[in-house]
Amino acid sequence: MGAYLGRRAPLTAEAAAVRNGEWQHTIGDDLSGQTLGILGLGNLGSKVAQVALAFGMKVIAWSQNLTAEKAVAAGAALVSKDDLLRQADFVSIHLVLSERTRGLIGTRELSVMKPTARLINTSRGPIVVEADLIEALSSRKIAGAAIDVYDIEPLPPDHPYRKLANLLATPHIGYVSRRLYERFYRDTVSNIVGWLDAHG
Repeated sequence: MGAYLGRRAPLTAEAAAVRNGEWQHTIGDDLSGQTLGILGLGNLGSKVAQVALAFGMKVIAWSQNLTAEKAVAAGAALVSKDDLLRQADFVSIHLVLSERTRGLIGTRELSVMKPTARLINTSRGPIVVEADLIEALSSRKIAGAAIDVYDIEPLPPDHPYRKLANLLATPHIGYVSRRLYERFYRDTVSNIVGWLDAHG
């Protein structure tokens, strides 16, 4: 069957319905047999590919330096960026923000995507042109998006993202985990001690 994904409302809306004494409002889609397009097949992108393959998805990938051999090693097929956008049911971004990737997904790219497709960005906000994504979601040019990163963080209170029913927005929590913070603090203390030892 694959994972459940609401067609008209995010999973959070269904969870809220249960808490309110209601029941199912939407019909889900199976992941099995659908296509995941990964923009950036590095360390994180490759791990996402493994999860998608476990759900029985077809995985296609593109980045400026990706080779066919590296794509195959990750269980994906290398395609052009436009072919990825045309074919994918889900487009997931795993690229480093740079001058080459800033604004990589805008009006033209969103218009190439299927109207049933969803965009996922857990990488960096400015890779996607916010105004163009807002327009695409508002006019239902794509089915939805899941965003964890933004041009301005924290997200301003009056930001249009907060009002879009077909957008799942989270507060840049992709990197926030107990183990990662333990490592941050441990490394910080170690660096301070090392500096004091060297300059004491």
